[in-house]
Amino acid sequence: MREHYLQLDETRVASVRRRLLTLDFDVYFLLAAVVLCAVGLLMVYSASISASYLATDDSSTTYFFNRHLRNLVIGLIFMGGLMAIDYRIWRRYSLLIMLLTITSLLIVLGFGQERLAAQRSLFRGSIQPGEFAKLAVVLYMAAWLASRQKRLKQITYGLLPFSFLVGATCVLIISQPDLSTAASIGATTLTMFFLAGADWLQLGAIGAGAMGFGYVLATQITYARTRIDQHLDAIRDLTKANDHVQASVEAFLNGNLFGVGLGEGTQKFGRLPFPHTDSIFAVIGEELGLVGSLGVLALFVILVYRGFIIARSAPDTFGSLLAAGVCLWIAYDAMLNIAVMTALVPPTGVPLPFISFGGSSLVTAMAGVGLVLSVSRQASRITPPNRDKAGMILNLDVPEDMVEVEEDDSVETDSVGGRYRRGHISRVSRRRQDS
Repeated sequence: MREHYLQLDETRVASVRRRLLTLDFDVYFLLAAVVLCAVGLLMVYSASISASYLATDDSSTTYFFNRHLRNLVIGLIFMGGLMAIDYRIWRRYSLLIMLLTITSLLIVLGFGQERLAAQRSLFRGSIQPGEFAKLAVVLYMAAWLASRQKRLKQITYGLLPFSFLVGATCVLIISQPDLSTAASIGATTLTMFFLAGADWLQLGAIGAGAMGFGYVLATQITYARTRIDQHLDAIRDLTKANDHVQASVEAFLNGNLFGVGLGEGTQKFGRLPFPHTDSIFAVIGEELGLVGSLGVLALFVILVYRGFIIARSAPDTFGSLLAAGVCLWIAYDAMLNIAVMTALVPPTGVPLPFISFGGSSLVTAMAGVGLVLSVSRQASRITPPNRDKAGMILNLDVPEDMVEVEEDDSVETDSVGGRYRRGHISRVSRRRQDS
């Protein structure tokens, strides 16, 4: 009898240990984000030494590093809070969040501080509504697209409202002016529109309209036209490129394969503009070399890849589009920043997610990570034994009482295993909600 009770105690202890050691979120996604933040801390410290010295009266060399560390702590708090809250709660508040975002964009146009010929920030540059708009638009579009699944291909329910919603937000951001943020939001929402089920005709119409609008902007806005002309000249002869492009290219050439060493770069000392913000990838290229640059790229690839695995296994369409939208926004921002630093596209101001100095950018990106991790946590509660090591759903034929159905009329089903067919993202079976 005693041996029997000892065996039961050991079984209970083993069960508790398994529960404690089993994480209910995608560890690889979180690790990729954390490592990117760690790289950001190192590179902001290295890249901002000169800028910190010039910006402070006490000749401090850690001014921007200290502020970046503070912003990272705030971002981690937001990430942890949003990760702990069920992401589906935010669906009912998405319209309010979007209205507040539009209001903030209007306020910054009327009362924002003008810096570097742009009016983008509030409270002496500490808050940039355009950065928060990226997450707000992704959240709202995920909710909006999820509620219009069956009618998305109708012009009056899909194409026209989508164009108006995204276009109005982009126009407010372009008015600051901030073309890179508007381009990021446009590319992200257009891809989300495709994933939700839009057809190629709709995508072609939106793409043609966006290119036409972009051409008008490029020819009518003086600084945009100047940058495009300089970029075309640089393609023919790199010596005719502006100082920013030449300094970036020289930084990568100096870095060679393994770099000159952390903190040993020279382009950040006056030659490279904004080395701790928009140009930080060039500092990485010089100090960590090609190997370090590819390592940063690999971290972004892992982050986006794991994010799309989370999107595929999400409990509902809203979660799928939300996770995919956050990952797309981060991917587009990273690609645009790297393309600018490698002289592939005309220079434009866009931060490198998780790495560049900037409170609004970093906090918003960490909040996005928290939302994706919340989707991952909810997905992990659906038939865990049916997942493989990559987190994919292996068996979609689950009992009927384990099926979750959304309350709107946008659900389409077929007769095989109760599967739902929604847009272009693979779906999973769901539990029934009581809400």
